[in-house]
Amino acid sequence: MVKTQSSLPARLPQTMSKQKKTPAKTYTEINLSDPQYYFNREQSWLEFNNRVLHEALDPRTPLLERLKFLAIFSSNLDEYFMVRVAALKQQVEAKVSKLTSDGSKPQEQLDAINKRLLPMVTQQHSYFEQTLRPKLAASGIYILDYIDLNQEQRNYLHRYFQEQVFPVLTPLAVDPSHPFPFLSNLSLNLAVVVRDPDTREELFARVKVPQVLPRFLPLPGDLQWQQKGKTPVWTGVPLEQVIAHNLEALFPGMDIQEYHPFRITRNSDLTVEEEEAEDLLLAIEQELRKRRFTGSAVRLEIQAIMPPALRDMLMDELVLGEQDVYVVEGLLGLKDLMSLMGLPVPELKDPPWTPVVPPRLRNSESPLILGKSMLDAEDGEDIFTVIRQGDLMLHHPYHSFAATVQRFITEAAHDRSVLAIKMTLYRTSGDSPIVSSLIEAAENGKQVAVLVELKARFDEENNINWARKLEQAGVHVVYGLVGLKTHTKIVMVVRREDGFIRRYVHIGTGNYNPKTAGLYTDVGLLSCREDLGADLTELFNYLTGYSRQVSYRKLLVAPVNMRDRFLALIRRETEFCRLNAETGTGSCGRIVAKMNALVDPQIIVALYEASQAGVKIDLIIRGICCLRPGVEGVSDNIKVISIIGRFLEHSRMFYFFNGGAEEVYIGSADWMQRNLTRRVEAIVQVEDPTIVMELQEILGVMLADNRQAWDLLPGGHYSQRRPPANCPEVSSQQILMDMVMN
Repeated sequence: MVKTQSSLPARLPQTMSKQKKTPAKTYTEINLSDPQYYFNREQSWLEFNNRVLHEALDPRTPLLERLKFLAIFSSNLDEYFMVRVAALKQQVEAKVSKLTSDGSKPQEQLDAINKRLLPMVTQQHSYFEQTLRPKLAASGIYILDYIDLNQEQRNYLHRYFQEQVFPVLTPLAVDPSHPFPFLSNLSLNLAVVVRDPDTREELFARVKVPQVLPRFLPLPGDLQWQQKGKTPVWTGVPLEQVIAHNLEALFPGMDIQEYHPFRITRNSDLTVEEEEAEDLLLAIEQELRKRRFTGSAVRLEIQAIMPPALRDMLMDELVLGEQDVYVVEGLLGLKDLMSLMGLPVPELKDPPWTPVVPPRLRNSESPLILGKSMLDAEDGEDIFTVIRQGDLMLHHPYHSFAATVQRFITEAAHDRSVLAIKMTLYRTSGDSPIVSSLIEAAENGKQVAVLVELKARFDEENNINWARKLEQAGVHVVYGLVGLKTHTKIVMVVRREDGFIRRYVHIGTGNYNPKTAGLYTDVGLLSCREDLGADLTELFNYLTGYSRQVSYRKLLVAPVNMRDRFLALIRRETEFCRLNAETGTGSCGRIVAKMNALVDPQIIVALYEASQAGVKIDLIIRGICCLRPGVEGVSDNIKVISIIGRFLEHSRMFYFFNGGAEEVYIGSADWMQRNLTRRVEAIVQVEDPTIVMELQEILGVMLADNRQAWDLLPGGHYSQRRPPANCPEVSSQQILMDMVMN
């Protein structure tokens, strides 16, 4: 175990163990359900995205990484409007009067979103235009405007337009015989005004910027922008500007008066009546066809120079109000900037990271990786031998996904002793080697059962395609339970060994997706413990059959027992503190929990009660947090931090002091109503003492972060940590990379 300047001891510091003993207090007069003790969910998410934006503004972030964070900020907002804002607008239309935990009505939330978001969007675009574009140019990356091009460059782009762009375009007129076109979701368009030279009448048309072409068109090497004799890295122009300056080809004989880009966002959440759908796959497929066009518009993005008359016409046609219009300076749709991350300029990016193989697997090379058949494997070479020696903890992207989880499934597919493979797939990549291994396993005569979650938002189409391929290969494919999303991350491999059956399991926090495994932080457990094998057998029976299993040996399963077990674990810490405060002996409670979001009111009330009793609580929450920390008499003992860095913090870990008999859990669920009530989730207690210490050290490193960590303040805003004077920066993600390298 590596000791760095900022890493903590393997055991989390039990600061409460020597705290001053005080008499037990009673807080019965405080209503812990009072809205003043809760942050609004939507506002909390906006604060998260503001932290993402800050990474783009932070001069310590490498230049192209800043561009990436700008793109992520925009992409996040797209999904936010398509789902969350759209849902609020539907509630307003339906006259829903139900209040949220913070006491907000739907229209009040929409008003607050608009008020908070407008300055953030303005800041994003202003920073890109005034700061990032010049800095990129200084580094040889020129995102040019068409009007800045010389004639030779314009001639090249005119030829490109005629050959590659013009055949794809379809101008759509709007007049009494041509109704306003139905604009697809997230489409970038040009609103074009032309004048008939004969009648002098002004006419309106819409031209869609095709998404099948690159958003930024590069110029060839001999036409790239030159400055002070330096060879540029890349020079290009936005596609919409190339179209705009060649509009005469689309409207011959007309006088082009003006053009203005605009972009719309639609409600894109699927609504499928599962109980009425005879075939869930076909029902979702039909909904996907509607998604691009049938959802009502929820946002219009325009440039500031668009004239009021044109703006009003678009608002009327799209049935939008002033609050739904976002006016920016410069380019629209900045999420497309992500394409520039592929430029070959490593000095402008984070240092490359290559995940490492966990130590226990380094001396056990997979025969498949070495190009050998499993039949040629010698004793000790396969991954199952390693797992039999003890549970194995994986931490991605610090540990290699290919050499661990992917290897586990691949070897199982080819191992002649393996009888069956069962797993859940929530999201996976388009060229998934895991799905390929499952297909090979079925072809090798093994029993393969896969639950594919068709309702994984924005991955529905990808999952439908994989489900069909799996079925065609003879894999037993199921689509989950009516009314529930299957979000749990589990695999079980059934193997015959010396006449007996042994079950190997993987229980994790992340999707079985090799691409995101290199970008998201996740933990997982490989084990062959009999109790876990028995639990997963019953959980898969629950998912694929008619099992009504209500108890598990070791797993916390939602929606079966997870909420009650978490509440019991929190209350156990509370009772320890209350008892010790009354007797004046022993140590007090301690909770450290890491997750993506904390929303569930019952969990929040239990944490408030624990804080009142004296339990020291640290929460590491990447995104939404509806709990208000640091409120006197309610949450004095609760601290909340958020870590935003080069990797997306996605792991869920839960630590409970338990009077010194410490317990650590990992799994797929956040503390949200949807996870605990409307999803199938699995959390497992880690029992191996060495792994418990490893997970404690990971949590300790994160709590010590002063580079990517933000403290949540009682007022709802976040303050980014800065190292004290003469103290080094402590980046938890960098430390964790350093730790696995040693």
